[in-house]
Amino acid sequence: MRIPPCSAQSVELGTGDELVIIDPEGQQVSDVVAFALPDCVEYLSSGRSLDYAARLWLTTGDILYSNRSRPMFTIMEDTCGRHDFTLTPCSKDTFRIIYGESEERPGCEGNLVAALAPYDIGVDRIPVAFNVFMHVAIDATTGELQVLPPLSEAGDFVRLRAQMPLVVAITACSAGQSNNFCFKPIDVQVVRC
Repeated sequence: MRIPPCSAQSVELGTGDELVIIDPEGQQVSDVVAFALPDCVEYLSSGRSLDYAARLWLTTGDILYSNRSRPMFTIMEDTCGRHDFTLTPCSKDTFRIIYGESEERPGCEGNLVAALAPYDIGVDRIPVAFNVFMHVAIDATTGELQVLPPLSEAGDFVRLRAQMPLVVAITACSAGQSNNFCFKPIDVQVVRC
């Protein structure tokens, strides 16, 4: 399935199913959030995942955990190797506060909410996303964050194996700074076990 620029879609996965997120043109971020089924109170947790991995940049072989410390995904393959799990999905407030925009766009946060509406997951339940292909540099002295152009090239992908039944929402990110100020699609493949 193709996710058009600045939009999101959701998909249900069973245990063992694989989700492949592909950057078809290069330098396009995809925000990924996940919730356990049928209990959507359990969600993909950056805090737990980073804590248990003891590092900021997760890649092949790493496990992505839920807020209940249960494995949600295993990263089976990663051709890019650089993603972010620290920043929240862009929102209309992001555009106002960081970019100084006056027009109201939903951003990834609003697009995720729309994609998750059938599951009654509203804006207050959108967690920090696993920002696939996002390149965030951290200054070792000051801790300052800098969003740089993604390192992903056309055809780069991440393959995630679901460790439990999930609903997953995936974006083609709407933030210019995250995507080198170009908006492109994201491709998604679901491989059923």
